[in-house]
Amino acid sequence: MKLVTLNALVAAIEEGSLRSAARRAGVSQPALTKMIRELEIELATTLLTRSSRGVTPTAQGKVLYERAVKAQRELRSAVDEINQMDGRLIGELRVGAVPLAVMLLVPETLRTFVQEFPDIRLRVAEELYVAQLHKLRSGEVDITIGGIPDDLATGEFFVEPLLKTTMVATVRKDSPWLKAKELADLQSARWVYTGSNSESGYAKLFFEHHGLAAPKIGAIVNSTLALLSLVASGDYVALMPIQIARLPIVAQFVSIIELAEAGYELEVGAILRSDSVPSPVLRNLIAHLHRAAYHVNRGDTPLSDPRYNLA
Repeated sequence: MKLVTLNALVAAIEEGSLRSAARRAGVSQPALTKMIRELEIELATTLLTRSSRGVTPTAQGKVLYERAVKAQRELRSAVDEINQMDGRLIGELRVGAVPLAVMLLVPETLRTFVQEFPDIRLRVAEELYVAQLHKLRSGEVDITIGGIPDDLATGEFFVEPLLKTTMVATVRKDSPWLKAKELADLQSARWVYTGSNSESGYAKLFFEHHGLAAPKIGAIVNSTLALLSLVASGDYVALMPIQIARLPIVAQFVSIIELAEAGYELEVGAILRSDSVPSPVLRNLIAHLHRAAYHVNRGDTPLSDPRYNLA
């Protein structure tokens, strides 16, 4: 099985068209068709279903595609790591970050990391915690950053704690919910959940920690911008890291509700697969994450500067 034929299959499945796949691979359409046919003969199975609308993978084609994509990623990572070991700091890092990490750590980390390593391409994907762990397992991301859960599988991942934060209840500046004194007073408020469903999100955990039923769901989001927009402009309540809520750029629109209960305590960290050896550049990224965490705790990141107040 040749790598070039696997690349042809990947191109065909991702493009959905043999003509487009041939253009992407830089070969003629008959040549690409021949390569895929060689794979089918070698495996004694059909990998693609052809129709007037293009091509789609069979069940067998999907299995080979997934393995081929993973092999491509591993080979690219190997080339990058070899270059880095030889002192050529080039390549790509794929970073997964949950909304919390995007708000707290990513901006400052990228600011300083890119200055030191201008030839490293950083790809940052913001998604839910569960989705990020899935991508970490499959090798789609090299590292994921977010809240460290209590039920994280032991032995499967290596965790690098970065900082502790307190998730506090927030609302828009003139919200009537600012009068609330206890968490129970917010039971009937419309809450913004950050998660995939009503069973996920820190709001549910916060209420349950204090012996209360989960509050009413006003919206479920998977985006930092959506969270901030809903709280700042709507009649919603949401948990937000206290460092973010106090930023000048956020505090002009959002207020923290002063409750008798302390906020929800959360530790944020970097998570890597325990079966992988971090590349030199990845180790440097972790160092920059620690630096960003230090400055977040001090409140002296660029976004904390009053000059960034947009009012």
